[in-house]
Amino acid sequence: MADRLVFSKTGRAKYISHLDLMRTFQRAFARAGIEIKHTEGFNPHPFVSIALPLSVGYSSQCEILEFGLVGGAAPEEVPERLTAAMPEGIVVHSCAPARMPLKRLAMVNYIISMEYGEGRPLEAETAMRQLLSRESLVMEKKSNKAKKGFTEVDLIPLIHSWNLECTRDTMTLDTVLSAQNPGLNPELIRGAFCREYPQYAPDFVTFHRRRVLDQDGGPFE
Repeated sequence: MADRLVFSKTGRAKYISHLDLMRTFQRAFARAGIEIKHTEGFNPHPFVSIALPLSVGYSSQCEILEFGLVGGAAPEEVPERLTAAMPEGIVVHSCAPARMPLKRLAMVNYIISMEYGEGRPLEAETAMRQLLSRESLVMEKKSNKAKKGFTEVDLIPLIHSWNLECTRDTMTLDTVLSAQNPGLNPELIRGAFCREYPQYAPDFVTFHRRRVLDQDGGPFE
């Protein structure tokens, strides 16, 4: 059975790419004196696997990394020791044997914050509500498998729930989106809003991953 870490990635760390993050963890395990399983073959290297790679620039408080703990630390010691070896912005919160297979990771809770430098247009809230209440909302999505380099995806079936709150300068969209097979990147929601209502396009947008959920909507563990 694999061991599983839950960690956050915030601040400047959100600009670390997926591949660099993998290398960061491999080096941190070594610096912390925590022995983990290695791949087999002529050039073995530490094996770590991150579920649902996070887009560069997104923050998260619920990232998942799987590895195999061999020795050098008890599971309860891993979070503190590993965090001490990490760059600023990466904090390991827990370490425990994986209870659920990754195929049960079905949904992700994202907070999308759209900010307006000179005040939010009053009509923007109505426009967003109308957009997400449509029966269908088709967008183009990059695809390495498609001959054209992109494929079309209907966003609406992949949005399990949403709640919109507005202030004078911000629209905050609390969403639960499909995680995989297929997954929905919240950037497509921002893109659809700006395509349909360019007059209400925000000046700045942030994406934060808050929770990962199983097929029943409960916590993925």
